[in-house]
Amino acid sequence: MTEDPRLVTAYALCERDGRGHYENFPVGSLLLPPSMRKHVAAVYAFARAADDFADEGQRSAGERQDLLDGWLERLRRTQSGMPHPRLRRGEPAHTSAIFLALGASIRDCSLPIELLEDLLSAFRQDVTVMRYSAWTDLFDYCRRSANPIGRLVLRISGRRDAQLDAWSDAICTALQLANFWQDFKVDYDRGRLYLPLEEQRLHGAREVDLAAASLAPAWQEALVAATVRTRCLFDEGKPLCGAIHGRLRYELRATWLGGNRILDRLVAVRFDVVNRRPTLGLSDAPWFAWRMLTWTNPRGPLGYGSPSL
Repeated sequence: MTEDPRLVTAYALCERDGRGHYENFPVGSLLLPPSMRKHVAAVYAFARAADDFADEGQRSAGERQDLLDGWLERLRRTQSGMPHPRLRRGEPAHTSAIFLALGASIRDCSLPIELLEDLLSAFRQDVTVMRYSAWTDLFDYCRRSANPIGRLVLRISGRRDAQLDAWSDAICTALQLANFWQDFKVDYDRGRLYLPLEEQRLHGAREVDLAAASLAPAWQEALVAATVRTRCLFDEGKPLCGAIHGRLRYELRATWLGGNRILDRLVAVRFDVVNRRPTLGLSDAPWFAWRMLTWTNPRGPLGYGSPSL
């Protein structure tokens, strides 16, 4: 049966949104199975726009919250089949295309709307919460800002399994944390500080010292501890990369390796995140290729995974 030309165009617009953005989940990657790409792109376009609403830009906090409220209304109307309101000021010109594609993906892949609502709740939190007291608070944020993406990718691949979800959650939280440490200075300049206050106090790190040209030793020690915690989460989720078969496993492995590579870069610069932002580039390709070829999987507690490729 010929696909609706409007839907083909809508998915194409969503895939366009994914190009040129660095994020911690796969968008249009050639490693993804072709059948998954358009659905992942639709989820990405939905999340990308909402994340842009939450960013400071030139909008007030109230305006950003209103845009996120409108996005939630559109999501619920999409699920129920109700008509959408008129385009709001600040919404993308291709908003109708985003929700046309997302609606089709929700139906075709039986995507839980609650996971998409969780993403919006995290973006709303970004508008008002600039500091975190404890790790438990930050993990709750990651539960809603990062973990839904992994679960949605699993649902798009047709997998619904509690153990796979748990491994995915560990990897997604680790990716979110790695991004926080990578963008430490960028976020601080925007008024946000994700490293929990309890970790700062443990090492004697003072926020007043962040204005200096180099990171104080206490902050470096705090980031070392945060990186160790992040590594543990990556290790906890690694069995997922062996439990999944087909092309998706290679996407998962590349994503897992990329997050760990960022942590390696942080260690290499001694966590001088004030003067440089560690990134990945073409020079990392040989390392990725070697690690993909020599990959080994831990055996999961329920018999998932395998000892080697």
